[in-house]
Amino acid sequence: MKVFFILGCISAFLSVALGAFGAHGLEGRVSAKMLEVWKTGVTYQMFHAVGLFVVAFLLAKLPGSSLTTAAGWIMVAGTVLFSGSLYVLSVSGIKVLGAITPLGGVAFLTAWVLLAIAAVKGL
Repeated sequence: MKVFFILGCISAFLSVALGAFGAHGLEGRVSAKMLEVWKTGVTYQMFHAVGLFVVAFLLAKLPGSSLTTAAGWIMVAGTVLFSGSLYVLSVSGIKVLGAITPLGGVAFLTAWVLLAIAAVKGL
């Protein structure tokens, strides 16, 4: 439980920091389109930081839930793949990274489905 709360805090912190960096450090350095791509990464990272808090809460209520634990790790992987690929794409312009982003999106979807199943089974 603690690990997902801490990871949620780290992810939320990084989301705020990266959002500020995008707004102030990247403006004028990357195209408007790439700045929007960066913002999408920040937004999804923050949503899933909150998702990690949900995981931590559920694990406090449903200790030992392997579905919830799996959802948390998959959410972390989704953040790295989805938001991470968008961040790198924004500053590097390496278009092939766009092929990685959907894998992160699938990870996010999978994590939310696992959380729903865990809640139905455990509550």
